[in-house]
Amino acid sequence: MGEKTVVIFDFDHTIIDDDSDRWVVSELGLTHLFNQLRSTLPSISLMDRMMKELHSQGITTNHIADCLKRAYLHPSILSSIKSAHSLRCDLRLISDANTFYIKTIMEHHGAWECFSEVNTNPGYVDEEGCLRIIPFHDSTLPPHACHLCPPNMCKGLVIDRIRGSLPENRRFIYIGDGIGDYCPTLKLKGCDFVMPRKDYPLWDQISSDPKLVNAEVHEWSNGEELENTLLNLINKLGIA
Repeated sequence: MGEKTVVIFDFDHTIIDDDSDRWVVSELGLTHLFNQLRSTLPSISLMDRMMKELHSQGITTNHIADCLKRAYLHPSILSSIKSAHSLRCDLRLISDANTFYIKTIMEHHGAWECFSEVNTNPGYVDEEGCLRIIPFHDSTLPPHACHLCPPNMCKGLVIDRIRGSLPENRRFIYIGDGIGDYCPTLKLKGCDFVMPRKDYPLWDQISSDPKLVNAEVHEWSNGEELENTLLNLINKLGIA
């Protein structure tokens, strides 16, 4: 049914109900240091610094993984991912989190293999066993020049690359919540759909001037609504 449908998920506040960075910082006792440094460092450098602090305290990547596995993922969101995959949709993920967080959580819930591609900030364990996080957009390259997006990642450029790699008849469903999801929303066409989480920054931005968005807008508030809306849209596209 969904062979010509590309479903793109954000991660924080979309697949999981929390911000994964804040979850780790809070659960592992670094909130005070995080708040001290947050105004002095870019977000990815800040989280890399937090990982170094955890390592210096003897907190291992296994501890971090155990913490991530406790993050709440609504059962309906998990089933929506697995259902969309079983309907042969092409599932992609674009996130400002990092590969270590996302892979740990999605493998824990048995959904990592549902995604054909994950675009996020690289996270890797160095030779000393410390989790390191680096920007998706290589800082040695010229800036991506998008004024809507943070320096480390323009999700709109990722959408452009994905669309350019696929046949023209592909239809997109984009699911997100944050202000970083607005740029890719503007890249969607009239035949596409965007699913902003109600009363979150993406929804607010779309609502402030709806005519700027070409895609059809379908809001959601919780896991059940996301699942029902997504599967209805997939069904609609399958019939079209």
